[in-house]
Amino acid sequence: MARSLVTTGASDPVRVLRGLEAALAGGPALLPVAEGAPALPTPAPVSVPQRVALVVETSGSTGTGKRVALSADALLAGAAAADQALGGAGSWVLALPTHYIAGLNVLTRSIVAGTTPAVVAPGHFTATAFADAADRLEVGPAAPRRYTSLVPVQLARVLDDPRATAALARFDAVLVGGQATPAPLRERARSAGVRMVTTYGASETSGGCVYDGVAFGTVQTRLVDGELWLHGPMLAEGYVGDDARTAATFVVRDGLRWYRTGDAATVTDEVLRVLGRLDDVIISGGEKVPLGLVERHVRELPGQDTAVVTRRTSATWGEVPVVVTPVPIDLQQVRDHVERALGRAARPAEVVVADPLPMLSTGKPDRRAIRALVDG
Repeated sequence: MARSLVTTGASDPVRVLRGLEAALAGGPALLPVAEGAPALPTPAPVSVPQRVALVVETSGSTGTGKRVALSADALLAGAAAADQALGGAGSWVLALPTHYIAGLNVLTRSIVAGTTPAVVAPGHFTATAFADAADRLEVGPAAPRRYTSLVPVQLARVLDDPRATAALARFDAVLVGGQATPAPLRERARSAGVRMVTTYGASETSGGCVYDGVAFGTVQTRLVDGELWLHGPMLAEGYVGDDARTAATFVVRDGLRWYRTGDAATVTDEVLRVLGRLDDVIISGGEKVPLGLVERHVRELPGQDTAVVTRRTSATWGEVPVVVTPVPIDLQQVRDHVERALGRAARPAEVVVADPLPMLSTGKPDRRAIRALVDG
């Protein structure tokens, strides 16, 4: 059996909220889209399998576009487990776009809690707009806790503003994900009294399912040849109209269905640490260099919270890391810092200043545009 798929513009979060409510209750499946964004190469179908309640389009910062199909069961299981991990149901401030899974997660959790999220004013994110939304947030006895979800660049902007920082410190939990959060930014938040929870997940896992390195609920993690696999009730059905990609990404092992994340990870003392994309490793002078790790160490330097490390072809070394940042920094300082942590092969070859840094609407760096900037 099939159900119809309704496409809704994500510029109106209330409309997306109502569409998601209907989809979770068995009505038409929902596909939120960003108006004006480049369309995927193939048009969306008019219907999807009956189990599918939500379709999330994602092109990511690398790779080809895809439509992730999520069931109501997966979305609700993720929301329930997250509430349990956070200490109970709460009221949410929505600061993220509703065509991405993190924003849709805020809506799903609000629906489950029976609350209406306070929405940050649309357009360019500002600390003032966030503080205004926090002031409008209504908290009741059924959902007494205060929650919000941000990406690191949003957190940094809030912490630059005293009023917004004071508002953020009133929240019971501030989820921060979408990309690695630099250690200096985490320390700034904690020093300001912000109860930050770092999250890891994807559209394929109904959003964040690992909090502060620990999988919540019945989620299981597994490392296979260095790649992180995830299992749990929150997994997507697969990819709409792409059976081959679904079969390659969602696999059955030992009677369990797993999502192959494509991320490299380690587990130490039962705490998961994601190192970056497996395909984001270069060979420089015959040595493997994980660009995600290089980027993590560069972001430890003063003013480099949003720096991005990409690759560039080198006639001498094969490929080399290149730092792209909106804040100028001395190349030798960067090279020395990275070498101490990761060795000579990981030293960046150049610092490219780009202000503003190319960004996606989610607040993540637009890595394809950044790579093109370096190659150009």
